Parts: sequence; C-alpha cells; structure tokens
Amino acid sequence: MSKYDIWFSSVRLSTKIKLKIFKKFKHSEAIWKYCMSKEKAFNELEDEKPLKDTLIKYWNEEKIKYYERIIKINSIKIVNYFDVLYPSRLKVYEDSPCILFYRGNIEKLNSTKTVSIVGSRNSSFYGENVTNILGKELSERGISIISGMAKGIDSIAHNSCINNSGFTCAVLGCGVDVIYPKANKNLYNRICNSGCVLSEFIPTTKPYAYNFPLRNRIISALGDLVIIVEANKKSGSLITASYALQQGKEVMAVPGSILSNRSIGTNNLIKDGAYPLTTIEDVFNILKIEYIYKNEEKISFSNNLEKNIYSIIGSNPVHINDILRICNIDIKQLYGVLFELQLKNQITCLSGNYYVRIANSV
Repeated sequence: MSKYDIWFSSVRLSTKIKLKIFKKFKHSEAIWKYCMSKEKAFNELEDEKPLKDTLIKYWNEEKIKYYERIIKINSIKIVNYFDVLYPSRLKVYEDSPCILFYRGNIEKLNSTKTVSIVGSRNSSFYGENVTNILGKELSERGISIISGMAKGIDSIAHNSCINNSGFTCAVLGCGVDVIYPKANKNLYNRICNSGCVLSEFIPTTKPYAYNFPLRNRIISALGDLVIIVEANKKSGSLITASYALQQGKEVMAVPGSILSNRSIGTNNLIKDGAYPLTTIEDVFNILKIEYIYKNEEKISFSNNLEKNIYSIIGSNPVHINDILRICNIDIKQLYGVLFELQLKNQITCLSGNYYVRIANSV
C-alpha cells in the first residue's frame, strides 16, 4: 500500500488528465516529487504552477493516515495502472482510472473471458429468468461475469454466477468498503469471498449519483461483450451500452414486449444495431466459443414420470394446465415433480405458472 497512491486517487482532476500525468511519471511518488520540484514536465503548458498547486492542495497527512487505517481494517488492496494485476482490458482507454481499490481476487480478470451483464433495477420475472439462465450457462463454461451490484438484474447476474461456481466482479459507484444498496450486504460478502469487488473511488466515498455513469465505463470496458437485459427509456444501462460502443465493444440486448416500459431501451438498442439475444448460442457465437448442448441422456431422472414431464417442457413456456392435461396425473404429484426438476436446475417457473426448460435455451 502506497500513501502516494492514496493521495493521487483523492486528487480531483479529470480522469484523462490524471492518467496523462500518471503515464508521464509511471508511479505516484514520482508525481509528488515533481510537485515539490521546479521541474517542467508538460511542454504544452506555459505555466504548470496551477497544476502543481492543485496536486499539492490534496496532500493531507492526516487524511492519508485515516485512509490507511480504513484500508487495513477492511482488507482492501490497491492496484495502479502499471501494476501487473491491473485489468488489461482497462489499459487501452484514455480515461482509465490510475488507481483501483479492490477486495477479493482481481487476478482472474486477466485470465478468463468476460461478459458484462446489466439491466433494470426494477426487473421483471422475464428479465430475472433470462439473467439466471445467462449466469448459469456462462459460469458453467468458465466465463466471468461483470456487473454493478445494483438492485435487480445486476444482483441476479452476480448471484447466478456465484450459485454456479463462477467468478464475478462487481464495479461500485462508491468506495469499495461501502455496501450499496445496503440490502446487498450478503451478496457483497459472497462476491468478496469468491470473486472481486472494485472501485476507482477512494474508500468511504458515498454512492453519489454522478459516480455511477463513471463506473459504467469500467463495467463495459471489463467485458469482452456487454449484454443489456432490460432497460427503460432513461435507464443507466443505456449509458453502459453507449460506453461499450465508444470502446468498440459488441453490445447485445434482450428483446422484450413492445407493451413493457422495461423493454423500450433494449428494443431501441436492437433497432439501432445491437445484436438481439434470442438464444444462448447467440452469446457464444459473438464470443467465438463453440456452444455444446448438454446431452439429455446424461441428465439424471428419478423415474420415468419425471423424464416424461421434462420432455413436455421445452424452450417455449408451457402452462401447468397443459402439462397436467398431457400427463393426466394428480396435480399434487405434478407439483412434486416440477419442484424436483427446478431443484436440479433443469426447468424454471415463469410468472403465471408457466414452465420452461433451462438447459438448452434462453
């Protein structure tokens, strides 16, 4: 942990200017020495004194010691732009953060394929089920999931990934020690234990509204592909999609009902050229990874009735009354079988008592 990194992360200058300074001096201690010297480092500046004055203004020994205590108490680690552990996908942009604070395992961000999944905080059953399926299919194939730990789609993406033994990274719009929303305390701890939580904001930073558009550029940058599951007309997820396009990333959007406000943003993205996500294969095609369907013969069934009911449920949702009519069995017995198939993650229940298969389709 460097007190100079803590100092430089607290300086309020644009990320572009800070990165330019950092690239010039390679590490933050050298920047401080520059501030204390009469050296001129930037030819395009006739008078560098205002820049030095700004940098010096943020040096506060008492505050630095305070942050050092917070960092130690919360087991927070620091990585800067030139460290080996700094996420390589972030390095190619002119507005990349010079300093990142994190908890967990940041190393995996440089060793796996990644997909960023974001969407509405006010998610629907449809969006939640699609996100759960995406999280399961990607995690089972070793693809890491990036999101923002917000309520709704973000949280579901993280949880689905962890539930399927995958690696997930949460990018926060506050200090890495600040849990927001507070209801996500359990999720935050789960990610710290098996994934990574990171932030460019100095610890204790509150979740100010203007921080979130800034963090969205990191979410998009860390993904090889960005998927928007649900988004209304003014959703912050559209900011993430916009950053992704500026960064040259592929963007996918989940089509939704033309009658739903949650689908206005995603449907407009598709109209403007985003890839429509219609099957799980679409995701793997863009990632240039072969998608291998699971062999149904290898699926474990407790009895023939369970196998028969599974065969009735396909990629299109089927109502429980239709399943009951085809099987001609007692409703209690049917509920028992459906419950077992859900426990095995072979099917999922949608709103209105509709059931759909998980294994082979979105």
